[in-house]
Amino acid sequence: MKITSLDALQIFDSRGNPTVEVIATLEDGTTGHGLVPSGASTGHHEALELRDCDKSRFRGKSVFKAVSHVKGEIASTTLGRDVFDQAGLDAALIALDGTLGKSRLGANAILGTSMAVAQAAANAKRIPLFESLGAGQGTLLPLPEIQIFGGGKHAQGRIDIQDFMIMALTAQSYEETLEVTANVFHAAADVMRERGLLAGVADEGGYWPMFDRNEDVFDALMASIERAGYTPGHEVGISLDIAATDLFHDGYYTLGLEQRRFTTEQFAALMIEWVEKYPIVSIEDPMAEDDWAGWQIVREAIGQRCQLIGDDLFTTNLERIERGIAASAANAVLIKLNQIGTVTETIAAIHRTQAAGWLPVVSARSGETEDAFISHLAVATNAGQLKVGSFSRSERMAKWNEVLRIQRLLGSRARFIGAGIFASAGIQLP
Repeated sequence: MKITSLDALQIFDSRGNPTVEVIATLEDGTTGHGLVPSGASTGHHEALELRDCDKSRFRGKSVFKAVSHVKGEIASTTLGRDVFDQAGLDAALIALDGTLGKSRLGANAILGTSMAVAQAAANAKRIPLFESLGAGQGTLLPLPEIQIFGGGKHAQGRIDIQDFMIMALTAQSYEETLEVTANVFHAAADVMRERGLLAGVADEGGYWPMFDRNEDVFDALMASIERAGYTPGHEVGISLDIAATDLFHDGYYTLGLEQRRFTTEQFAALMIEWVEKYPIVSIEDPMAEDDWAGWQIVREAIGQRCQLIGDDLFTTNLERIERGIAASAANAVLIKLNQIGTVTETIAAIHRTQAAGWLPVVSARSGETEDAFISHLAVATNAGQLKVGSFSRSERMAKWNEVLRIQRLLGSRARFIGAGIFASAGIQLP
């Protein structure tokens, strides 16, 4: 089945910022759409999100150049291609761009095309996207990692730590993880309201923090878990995204809320101390993206009892993942489509992570769309974990809800192992 048309337009993400949507049309009239997310806390090694930088339009954030690239060069390369040859298309787009970071045409233009073609292929085969992406092998429903309090760049730096999240450790089904999360999420609102700290939600739907110290959030989160009727560390574990790269400047880590400054060794010691003090089962980016020595310290100290996820460290880039595996720097990789820029490269990153005995965590971005592509990606690849944001805002709930629909489509083939995914990577939770 040939691709006969490729179009694009500027749409808007969950922060009201411009982003790209691509529409691929096939010779039988079948279409596929690719809606591209956008991050706020971005790693320096990510593929380039091309923006126009014209301050007179959308504060410089418009994406008209990326749209024009889709309609021009990218369309010329794409039209007439076999829609079922995803790898061939993505390789052609990478070659067309010709840069390491997809900076000429823009990773947003390339990814939108890649996603649109993947969706069109599934639609042409009259099968769900997860079946198409996974060649029918994807059956594992993911364990959600869901934000309760948002911080860092997602809350204008009100607290330094970017995400305080929970994971339902004893849940026996995907539905039960959502029930546990709903209970804790709404209990957190009660706790914050009673303390006079409730002030709306951050970019990913978690509560906007009103705390004087970063560790005060732990107290509120523990109280929320208990208010919901669960035991912290048993039924519900805490997951953090430190986003340490955003805290690292001139060789030091700084917690601005408390005006505290740390060397690599001191900050690593703080991360280790938190894991020993609180029921933390997963930490993302505990050290900065190029602080390999710091990652080694943390990995050696707590890597056997805590998931250590590299986001800025790896940026879904196969070369950086290979380096991390060789150095035993982490034990999990955050997977974001727009960090690398094509569907094929993203799936390759997931498969390499799994082959190393590590855990992939498929993730949304803070600037999201209503699209639920990543829900299908998580199931298609049997990734085992999905990180979308919180339990509010429709661009977040669309992803959680889509997994429920996928489960219905899978029927008796659907599998759920929940926190059992950690054991597969040799992580022994307390």
